[in-house]
Amino acid sequence: MNRRILGNTGIHVSELAFGGVEIGLPYGPGVRSEQDMVQEKDALSLLQNAFDSGITFYDTARMYGKSEYLIGEAFQNCREEVQICTKCRHLRDTSGKLPAPGQLVKRIRESLEESLQTLKTDYLDVLMLHQADVEILQHETICREFQDIQKEGLARAIGASTYSVAESELAIHSGIWQVVQLPYNLLDQRQAVVFDVATEKGVGLVVRSVLLRGLLSERGRNLHAALEKVEGHIRYFAELAKKYRMDLSEYATRFVLAQPQISATLVGIDRQEYLEKALETAAMDPLPTELMKGAIPFPDPDFIDIPHWDRMGWLD
Repeated sequence: MNRRILGNTGIHVSELAFGGVEIGLPYGPGVRSEQDMVQEKDALSLLQNAFDSGITFYDTARMYGKSEYLIGEAFQNCREEVQICTKCRHLRDTSGKLPAPGQLVKRIRESLEESLQTLKTDYLDVLMLHQADVEILQHETICREFQDIQKEGLARAIGASTYSVAESELAIHSGIWQVVQLPYNLLDQRQAVVFDVATEKGVGLVVRSVLLRGLLSERGRNLHAALEKVEGHIRYFAELAKKYRMDLSEYATRFVLAQPQISATLVGIDRQEYLEKALETAAMDPLPTELMKGAIPFPDPDFIDIPHWDRMGWLD
């Protein structure tokens, strides 16, 4: 497994990162309840197998159900050999507003303490804001509190999980957030505009949504009528990949791994066969030139909005 440095943090991570949401809560196509999820003993075995195969970077969050607990259980006896990134609880209240400064500090600290206890560790490699919007990214109390946590040695680096290009740009230029986790894949390549500046600023980039919640795989077929154009574009990628005797998920993952500015590529793994496939893909040679040139994003990237599709029932 190749390793890459996470910006200017001094932290080296495996280029393939284990996305922990799927082992923690019902998530993704066809997973509607805990009954559909991987069971605890199998999840622990999966984490150990990933580690034994060279994956050292694990991404989780306070909001990911049992994910932190499972990662803590799996690596409590080899903590120094893995890099753990977790995300703070959501900071907005039920009305969508940010609490007063004192309450914000309390919420951040309580979330941190819960994460440390659940992960069975006394420090984090990366502590991130979860769903960091523009207001949160530049909020004085939030910025100061995260910086204090880092100064206290409770987090080696601090970062933010963003959605829009504007949010990513703000985080990268802030001089505060050292790691940014953002969405990027074959269909939606909008965030590529921040890659070079992140490298210049020494900000580590972690990419999620590589397979767009499974749509950039064999699951991206027979979609809702509202997604007809998206399915057509997915079919174009699949046919291009087939020319080179690879499947779509392989193409999608290798495309992201081919970007030198990216430190780690998150892959959601909740089955042994998914782990083996991800490892096999990461070990392959760079993509042929035709496939890199053929990676043409969807012409209306603003339409690529998985949460909206969920709300509309288009992914049922």
